[in-house]
Amino acid sequence: MRAAVLGSPIGHSLSPYLHRAAYEAMGLDDWRYEAFKCDEARLPGLMRELVPVRGQEPGDGDAWAGLSLTMPLKRAVLPLLDTVSELAVEVGGANTVVFRDGRGHGDNTDVYGIERALAEAGVPAPRSATVLGGGATAASALAALRNLGLFSATLLVRDPSRAGETAEVAERLGMALAVETFDKLDALIGVDLVVSTLPGGAADAYADRLAGVPALFDVVYSPWPTRAAAAVLGAGGTVVGGFAMLLHQAVRQVELMTGRTDVPVEAMRAAGEAEIFRRSATRTD
Repeated sequence: MRAAVLGSPIGHSLSPYLHRAAYEAMGLDDWRYEAFKCDEARLPGLMRELVPVRGQEPGDGDAWAGLSLTMPLKRAVLPLLDTVSELAVEVGGANTVVFRDGRGHGDNTDVYGIERALAEAGVPAPRSATVLGGGATAASALAALRNLGLFSATLLVRDPSRAGETAEVAERLGMALAVETFDKLDALIGVDLVVSTLPGGAADAYADRLAGVPALFDVVYSPWPTRAAAAVLGAGGTVVGGFAMLLHQAVRQVELMTGRTDVPVEAMRAAGEAEIFRRSATRTD
């Protein structure tokens, strides 16, 4: 059986290391997981190419179990699928495609990854939250907050006119969402949880101002800790990093693609951490 992660660029992805570690520990010697460069223009053709072999029993040709998707493919894949989970519809993106009996089913495991990462770090269900950034990860963060019982949140973005899709996600989730700009940051971080979905280093400019928050979930995983995470830790707060989210969404993907529940979380964690360390050492050298 085969599976792969698709995206453009894709060379940075940790998914192959996580999934391959799972296959090895689970004794799935005939499973392969690869990384393929694929943009939005290429995706429809690739999905058509997989039709004859997706979800079928292994035979003379390769059979495909599923795909992992990075942005912007998470949204682009939706109209190419036979079925889509309710959660993926609500969030507006599927990061996971599972093939069964020749049909493609889309799901979203990013939300699960966020929920498990928060739980693993001992962060209680928040009574209030502010999300930094308005992209696809922010949408998944809102869904995770909703699943934890929070039905209102604040979104901080540089340009509110570009937060329309995320606001639509909040509406589908049944959440009340206030959209504000970063100049209101000081007034909007007196909450139980701040979720930063900003790209690497972008939250560092706000590190000193974030230091007093009780809990910070920063989706960046390398380099780690970020300045923002270090500031919160230094002030006695709880910090959750992006690797925990990445790990647990991959665990759920392996469950969905293999149909098994005995997924080796710690083996996957060790493989991912080892690759992050290797890359860090390479950059240092």
